[in-house]
Amino acid sequence: LYGPTEAAVDVSWWPATPQDRSNPLPIGFPVWNTELCVLDDRMRPVPAGLAGNLYLGGVQLARGYLGRDDLTAERFIADPRHPGERLYAAGDLARLRDDGAVVYLGRSDHQVKLRGLRIELGEIEAAIMQTGLAREAVVIARKDNGGEARLVAYVVPAPGYDPDRLALEIGAVLPAYMVPAAQVALV
Repeated sequence: LYGPTEAAVDVSWWPATPQDRSNPLPIGFPVWNTELCVLDDRMRPVPAGLAGNLYLGGVQLARGYLGRDDLTAERFIADPRHPGERLYAAGDLARLRDDGAVVYLGRSDHQVKLRGLRIELGEIEAAIMQTGLAREAVVIARKDNGGEARLVAYVVPAPGYDPDRLALEIGAVLPAYMVPAAQVALV
């Protein structure tokens, strides 16, 4: 099963069996009363085999994000094919197989999932920049020696940069799970 919270969690299914040699395994076919659309940047259907943006439609879509009208308008859009209907921009890249199954190809944005939590890396980078302690910053999810993913901030220091102070300042505006576990100063 595949699906984001914004669409009641499960929107597709695939009968994975030990004999299935699909690589990668598809996320499959839409569940009842659901639509999976692979569209290009102009909101046109993408032919089978080509990559496009995954959109979800159907009665199970959330109404939007509480208190985030800007994000709601960005992700929950009018369906250009069906007036009065909406689509959810999943932020995932996908392609259709010839049999109609959808194959997940990865994220199209700067979002990662860490320990079950979705994290917008750009939000962390913006928080770092707002401290005034960095001239530039990039945050990635990187596996440590034990194979556990963690957030690492690569920072071009501004005058007054102090890693402990930076962690405290971004920890005051972001939840603890979004504070990078490590910082690398790039000089």
